Amino acid sequence: MNKRYAGILILLALIVGAAALFTRQREESAQPPLAAQLGQLLLKKLKASEVASIVIRAPEATLTLTNKDKRWTLAEKSGFPADLDKVRKLVVSAIELTVGQVEPIGAKDRARFDLLDPAKAAPGSAGLATALTFKAADGHALAELLIGKKYYKRTPTGGSANAPADGRYVMLPDNPKQVFVVSDPLQQVSALSADWISKDGFGVHRIETLAVKLADGGGYKIERSADGAAWKLAHGARGARLDASKANAAAYDLANVAIDDVATGGNAQAYGFDHPTVVTATTFDGLTYILHIGRLAIDRYPLRVEIEGTPKREFEQRKGEKPAATAARKNSFAAEMSRLDERVAREKTLNGYVLLVAKSRLAELLKKESELLEQKAKKKR
Repeated sequence: MNKRYAGILILLALIVGAAALFTRQREESAQPPLAAQLGQLLLKKLKASEVASIVIRAPEATLTLTNKDKRWTLAEKSGFPADLDKVRKLVVSAIELTVGQVEPIGAKDRARFDLLDPAKAAPGSAGLATALTFKAADGHALAELLIGKKYYKRTPTGGSANAPADGRYVMLPDNPKQVFVVSDPLQQVSALSADWISKDGFGVHRIETLAVKLADGGGYKIERSADGAAWKLAHGARGARLDASKANAAAYDLANVAIDDVATGGNAQAYGFDHPTVVTATTFDGLTYILHIGRLAIDRYPLRVEIEGTPKREFEQRKGEKPAATAARKNSFAAEMSRLDERVAREKTLNGYVLLVAKSRLAELLKKESELLEQKAKKKR
């Protein structure tokens, strides 16, 4: 090799080295120093007023929360209402996320921290993250976050399965070379609809008559003359006497029917609605609640509710009452009726959905007539 060729090789090595150094310096200048990021907001551009939808993509499911007509709903559950408080908490928590730790991370380590982007990795891959995306009304992403493993300052005794975490490993999709630790464990980020639906079901109050026709052909009907009066059998075996406490318990089951989840798909036969238990309750407020209860599955009943009528209640006039007292009662009555109208209007939006209700919440209601009767004391021998 002569001196000319050697000089050319040296020159090429210098050019390549200079280019590599320039590229490295440019990459380092594009990212702030690691120490400078500590304590900084992670999602700096996220604003609550701009969030119109939230997509949670977990390895096992995807859930979309949408702000529609000033109401947050679940797209995968045909627009069923979401729990507003939980949605607000998620948005606020995301805005307040601050960097507690930051470290460089390579491609091989992302799976170890469950930080593989599910949009890019093959379905079913190990180490997938939960992707959280906040979107604007026009659909563009306001902020994105990949949520990985829980972070523990100390290894939990007995394993980490149920131990409360000290934080979470997270990553920004547009910054795959850094892993952050935030102090919020982000437990609320779930793609399960049961964690997001509004559990405010319906409540039947001031019941006048309650009729239950069980799917197997049995049932009962009880009634009372006024709110607070004793229950009586509308019909039944001759000489049978109703147990007041059991009748009250049956009616009380309808006072607050909370929802566990909402079902999707399936036909009437799949839920047992082709041969349902039918509960009909009329109220002193002029309302009728009709429940179709399907086949029990995994300790939950599928249930459909129809609400008929408009709330009606007359203001009670009292002789000899002072005008000021009457005015105060009228104001209280008007406020109560307004709340009743709002509640019934909300409850009527449940029509058409298949609600999943815990078995225990309907245990007293779904009894046979013989189980509501007073039991004769056994004679002592």
